[in-house]
Amino acid sequence: MPIEPSFLDELARLAASLDHRTDSRRRGEQRSPNVGEGLTFSDYRRYTPGDDVRLVDWRVYARTDEYFIKQYEAERDLTVHVLLDTSASMDFGEGDEHKFEFGAKFALAFAYFATRQHDSFRFSTFGLDVERLDRGRSTRGELLRLLDSVNAVDPDGRTDFLASLEAYGRTIRSRSLVVVVSDFLEDPDEIEDGIAAFGDSDVLLVHAVAPEERDPDVVGDTVFEDPETEATHRAYFAGSTAATYRDRLETHLDEVEARARTLRAEHVVVDTGTDFFDAFAEVWTRHQRRWQERERASRRR
Repeated sequence: MPIEPSFLDELARLAASLDHRTDSRRRGEQRSPNVGEGLTFSDYRRYTPGDDVRLVDWRVYARTDEYFIKQYEAERDLTVHVLLDTSASMDFGEGDEHKFEFGAKFALAFAYFATRQHDSFRFSTFGLDVERLDRGRSTRGELLRLLDSVNAVDPDGRTDFLASLEAYGRTIRSRSLVVVVSDFLEDPDEIEDGIAAFGDSDVLLVHAVAPEERDPDVVGDTVFEDPETEATHRAYFAGSTAATYRDRLETHLDEVEARARTLRAEHVVVDTGTDFFDAFAEVWTRHQRRWQERERASRRR
């Protein structure tokens, strides 16, 4: 089912809700009223709904009767690189639980929030190689174009996970957040080496798992097919076999988490059976908290 343009409007409402929660938590804290204090002023731009009203220049408003936002050079010092897995294994699940659609929404949401925070974004898909979809314009218009591009993707084929991430890592030239959205059905060693290819960049792994992967709706004599290689395996799926399968899945999830932690990357498992906006809000809030802690630690050094 295609992702509709109204998805961006829903993201705007989510962003406003998250801003409200953040402001509520901050009440009573002693903070400077000067947002962006210590940054170098760069330019003005028109206010758009969802912007932080504390950045409005009220003197300009008094002269022009229009709202303008102050921009600072530091506002675009971060590039968010979004990498979306398009391999055949992502073509799994029904309706809203479909792994690729759920993952694509996550990818687009990170690009949207990057734009909203006045950061730049780069958006690419990867399978056997990497394909960049954006045109270097971190705007709402570009997001609408990307939405159409993502809707045209048909997840297929295999993933050369390590080669793709290594190739992309060589293109990163600035302070960056790299968001990899995938089901990570790869050898943990390759996943670790792929993360390492991003060097000093902050890395977030969004690990999509469908409910039916955790608890397959099959019993008895069953033929399983690998969607990427089309290899088949026949097994009697019940009892100890089903328990072994679930144990191996949990072991793999734990292993990816351990490899990510070794390289100080963030790893989050998202269940495609949950509400997308609840899932994204939880991941975004957690990531922002982690980012702020790292920034504070960096300033103390």
